[in-house]
Amino acid sequence: MTPRFEYAPAPESRAVVDIASSYGLFIGGDFVDPVDGKSFKTVNPATEEKLADVSEASAADVDKAVRAARRAYDRTWSRLSGAERGKYLYRIARILAERAREFAVLETLDNGKPIKESRDVDIPIAAAHFFYHAGWADKLEYAGLGPAPRSLGVVGQVIPWNFPLLMLAWKIAPALATGNTVVLKPAETTPLTALLFADVCQQADLPPGVVNIVTGAGATGQALVEHPDVDKIAFTGSTGVGKAIAREVAGTRKRVTLELGGKAANIVFDDAPIDQAVEGIVNGIFFNQGHVCCAGSRLLVQEPVADDVIHRLQRRLGTLRVGDPMDKNTDVGAINSAEQLARINALVDIGEAEGAERWSPPCQLPERGYWFPPTVFTQVSQAHRIAQEEIFGPVLSVLTFRTPDEAVAKANNTPYGLSAGIWTDKGSRILAIADRLRAGVVWANTFNRFDPTSPFGGYKESGYGREGGRQGLAAYLDDTPLAAPAAKGTR
Repeated sequence: MTPRFEYAPAPESRAVVDIASSYGLFIGGDFVDPVDGKSFKTVNPATEEKLADVSEASAADVDKAVRAARRAYDRTWSRLSGAERGKYLYRIARILAERAREFAVLETLDNGKPIKESRDVDIPIAAAHFFYHAGWADKLEYAGLGPAPRSLGVVGQVIPWNFPLLMLAWKIAPALATGNTVVLKPAETTPLTALLFADVCQQADLPPGVVNIVTGAGATGQALVEHPDVDKIAFTGSTGVGKAIAREVAGTRKRVTLELGGKAANIVFDDAPIDQAVEGIVNGIFFNQGHVCCAGSRLLVQEPVADDVIHRLQRRLGTLRVGDPMDKNTDVGAINSAEQLARINALVDIGEAEGAERWSPPCQLPERGYWFPPTVFTQVSQAHRIAQEEIFGPVLSVLTFRTPDEAVAKANNTPYGLSAGIWTDKGSRILAIADRLRAGVVWANTFNRFDPTSPFGGYKESGYGREGGRQGLAAYLDDTPLAAPAAKGTR
């Protein structure tokens, strides 16, 4: 028997990033202390060590940030040409690329994701969004968005903890390119790369107040959503919070876009390239510990190949390396927080209680930190909660189907509609099935592939609006018709 190949430790150095003991709020181009002096700690989920104390913004702090954004919009940013705005975005993009290693290390320390994912996915795509939207800044009138596209004003943005810097780029880049100013609230468990981005704004000489960053928990986000001088809210996060935001802004002049939860179906037909599909399944659910809104958390396999797919999948999971996220060999890192780990455990226990069969590869988890092994459930039915509710962890539910019609029916039998995947050798089948799936993004013979030129968003309880591409620009532009000028000789 051939001995199993072992990887030597390959830790990334923490020395490339300096973490301050405490951080203020970024308002009007400077770091300032919060009005009431409150703070909270952010921790490394892989070790539970405290990384820094972070200011907790109150409603008064949010008001200061919104007023700074309004001043910057009225006096500076809205008066710049698109070409001038684009220069700032290009500058930010170049700085992100130059400081990529620093951002990758900080993202992994604060989030728990493997360093190779931060290094190879999060940071490069974040920089790409700024490069891409910089190119649009002086071309908006050619984007099919009207003859004289107009910005909205001050945009409030609330982002989640699973892709902290990447979600920041998805939100800030199109907002600035279209001439808006921003008040951003990062997730309370992962604020550090957003605060480092504030340093990038200073380095790029971005006019004060164009980007403001207020840290805090739900109350801070609520104050931003409720502020009367915010023209638009852009939110990525849980469906429950998204519904609350939609109710709050209903009946107001505020625009809103919501990118919420998902329960994506990854559909494998009997003619699919099985080994390729297995890699796509692994990437679809175990990438970023399953902390992905569009994760392929439901695997639908055609019955003739179900046993083979499950066998090869289990063999592949046995090779995944779970452990220190700072090790370049690690495939699955730490769960982001104790609260999220508790939710995963609760839903997994429910899955077992309802009769699904649980399997995990042999896996020694670290003693400290928040960890959960890659997990596969078989014998899952549509009625199981693990087949309907978003677990947001490294947990896969496997269901089977016989016909394409059954696959479509099962894939669409969910409150969500964010993404889906199709694995088959037939191009005609890909097109036919994709057309019937109620999902904002459908991948063909791949999964979890993103590009700033391609719009992303969902249907049903996965939210509304698009981010990325030409379609994503529309969400930050005012399409309200301008009042016609009065005719000469009339009052």
